[in-house]
Amino acid sequence: MKLSNAPASAAPDAAVTKDSTLNHLVTAAIYTVVTVVLLGIVYPLVMTGISQLIFPKQANGSLVEVGGKVIGSDIIGELWSKPQYFQGRPSAAGKNGYDPTATGGTNLGPTSKKLIDATRATIAALKKANPDATLPIPMDLVTSSASGIDPDISPEAAYYQVPRVAKARRVSPESVETIVAKFVHGRELGFLGEPHVNVLELNMALDGVH
Repeated sequence: MKLSNAPASAAPDAAVTKDSTLNHLVTAAIYTVVTVVLLGIVYPLVMTGISQLIFPKQANGSLVEVGGKVIGSDIIGELWSKPQYFQGRPSAAGKNGYDPTATGGTNLGPTSKKLIDATRATIAALKKANPDATLPIPMDLVTSSASGIDPDISPEAAYYQVPRVAKARRVSPESVETIVAKFVHGRELGFLGEPHVNVLELNMALDGVH
């Protein structure tokens, strides 16, 4: 009688391979579900709950209200066009700038002709809007930030605008400078970051609602 040359263990090996593959698929599926639940649902809910409990104002966007109406945010820059208000940095966020849903800079290099032309135009517009300014033009008033919604300006940028704001409000420049000085925030912990002025905070103080 002729015997088969096929190994006797061939069928069992195939069954073992099939079972191993199935086990791997089940393990992967369980891992995926557990990961999604833990990191996609449980973790965000826990962090949201903790932030609402400990830092409710910051967790809700640091919104600023006056008379029960939201007028802005401490951490989001906005457009100020009237001469009686201090203006923030230029913005490239979104189509018209200052769009918190489309934050970003110009993404143009320092040798870009488009950036150079835009900066020159911004400088010209700044000089036209501040004809009585005597201080050097601060860099942050003619360049946009990386986010496009920077809420702060440098003290130099605030003092540069004092003559225009004082003239529009028909008050002395000295009185406006006094208000600016009160809202200059120093470096965090004395060495982190740069001195800055929150534009919304300063304009609220000018309106007497701070």
